[in-house]
Amino acid sequence: MRSKLFIVAISISLLSCSKSKKNTCVDPKTDDFKKTCCSKDAKVSEYTFQGNTVYVFDPGNCGADMTSEVTNAKCETIGYLGGISGNTKINGEDFSKAKYKKTVWSN
Repeated sequence: MRSKLFIVAISISLLSCSKSKKNTCVDPKTDDFKKTCCSKDAKVSEYTFQGNTVYVFDPGNCGADMTSEVTNAKCETIGYLGGISGNTKINGEDFSKAKYKKTVWSN
């Protein structure tokens, strides 16, 4: 009986470990962004774009011609939205095709 309980305990432990949240670079990048964003409507949002998870670091309306940085899940910058040119494309594709998943942080 003890061996069965031991096996059940180990199985539960392994299952809980496999479901634990991955550490990503997004959390520390968001923490840095919080310190530098200048608007009360700043936010970090998660999207699916071109088959990948991406994050948009939107500084909000704190100045004319501000850009929103778009990063991949490795926190590598893949482009910027907005700015003086009003850019709407990342990797040659219009970002309006991105699917919103969730807000990671908002001011």
